[in-house]
Amino acid sequence: MRAALWLTGLFALAVAGAWLADHNEGTVALFLHPYRIDVSLNLFVLVLVVLLAVLLLAQKALAALLSLPREARRWRLLQKERAAHAALLDAYAQFMAGRYLRARKSAEQVLAREDALRGAADHPLAHAVALRAVAHAVAAESAHALQDKTLREQHQQQARHEAQQASGAERQALTEGLALRSARWLLDDRDATGSLEQLAQLPGAVARRTVAMRIQLKAARLAGQTARALETALLLAKHRAFSPLAAQSLVRSLVMELIARTHDEQALEKLWQGLPNVQRALPEVAAHAATRWLELGGEPARARAWLLPVWETLLTTPGRSLNDMHRLVQALERTLGDAPSADARAWLARIEAAQQARPGDAHLQYLAGMVCLRHQLWGKAQNLLGQSVKGLSDAGLQRKAWSALAELAEQRQDMPAALQAWKQAARLG
Repeated sequence: MRAALWLTGLFALAVAGAWLADHNEGTVALFLHPYRIDVSLNLFVLVLVVLLAVLLLAQKALAALLSLPREARRWRLLQKERAAHAALLDAYAQFMAGRYLRARKSAEQVLAREDALRGAADHPLAHAVALRAVAHAVAAESAHALQDKTLREQHQQQARHEAQQASGAERQALTEGLALRSARWLLDDRDATGSLEQLAQLPGAVARRTVAMRIQLKAARLAGQTARALETALLLAKHRAFSPLAAQSLVRSLVMELIARTHDEQALEKLWQGLPNVQRALPEVAAHAATRWLELGGEPARARAWLLPVWETLLTTPGRSLNDMHRLVQALERTLGDAPSADARAWLARIEAAQQARPGDAHLQYLAGMVCLRHQLWGKAQNLLGQSVKGLSDAGLQRKAWSALAELAEQRQDMPAALQAWKQAARLG
C-alpha cells in the first residue's frame, strides 16, 4: 500500500512538473557586458539543478578521498580487534578440547594483540577490561590444568587487577566469577579450608548460587565438616541441583556419616530431631541411628520409638527391599534385649501379628523367634527359629538363629540337637 501511494505521488509530481514546464513562458536575462543572453526559465532551472548535483557529487568525492587514510586506519584497528576476539575463541575451543598448552598460548596472544590495539588506537575498546580479564582467566585455567600453580597465581592476580578496573555490573560479574574459580582451584588442590574461606568472602546472594553450593558441598566433605555438608546438600536437593535418586543417596550417606560421628546421646538426639521427616523415614538411617544410640548407652525404648514409624511403613509398603528389612530386623533385635520394659509386650504382640500376617517371611520369623526367646516362650522360639534358618539369606542372621537353637536344645538336655546346631553356627562363622 505504501509503495502504491509513493508511485501515485511520483506520477502526480511528474504531471505537475510537465504542466508547469509546458505553460511557463518566463525568460531569464543574463547580462555579461557587452552581451545579453536570454534563456527560458525552464532551461535555467534545469541547468541550476544539474550544477547543484555536480557540486554535491564533487563534495562527496573529495570528502571520501580525504577520509581514505582515516578509514584505512580504522579498518586496520578493526582487523586487530577481530584477531583478538578470534584468539579468545580459539583459547576457549582449545581448552574444551583438553589442549591446555595451546589454550594458554592463545590466551597470551589475546593479551598481546589487545596491547597492540590499545597502543595504536586513540580510544581504547569499551570492553577492553573484560577482554583482558577473561583472557587472564583462561590462561589461569589452562595453567591450573597443567599443574603450574605459579603461573596460575600470576594470571589470577592479573585477572583480579583487571576486574577491579571495570565498572558497574561488569566489575561485579568478573569479580564473582574469579572468586568462584579460585575456590574451585583450591578444592582441586585438596585445600578444603582455603576453598571454604574463599566462599565465605562472597556476598550472600552469590554464596547461595548452585555452583557455589556445589563447591561448598565438596569442600565441606573434604574438610570433614559433615554437618555443613549435609546442610548444603539439603539446599541443593531443594533447588533440584541433583536428580531425586542422587539427592536421596547423597543426603542419606551424609546423615549416616554424621550419625557415626556423634559421641554423646544429647548430640544424637538433637541431630535426629533436626532431620527432615523424609530422612527419618529411611530404614537404613533409622536403623543406624538406633544402633548408634544403643552404642552410646541410650535407653532402648527411645531407639524403638525411632524405629516404630519405619516398622509400620515398611510392613505396609508392597515390594519392600530385603536389605531394608534386614537392617530393620537387626536394629530391632538389638533394642529388644530389655524384656521387662514397659513396651516389651506391645512389641511382642506387634511382631507376632506381623509374622502371622506374613508367615513365609524369614526375617519376621527370625525376629519373632528371638523376641519369644527373650520372653522365655521356648516352644514358639524354637518353632520360629527353626523355620527361619531355611529362608534367611544373610549368614550373620543364620548364625545367630543356629546359636539360639543350640541354646534351646541345651536347655532341653538334647545334646545331639545342640551339637548339630553349634556345628551349623560354626560353619557359618
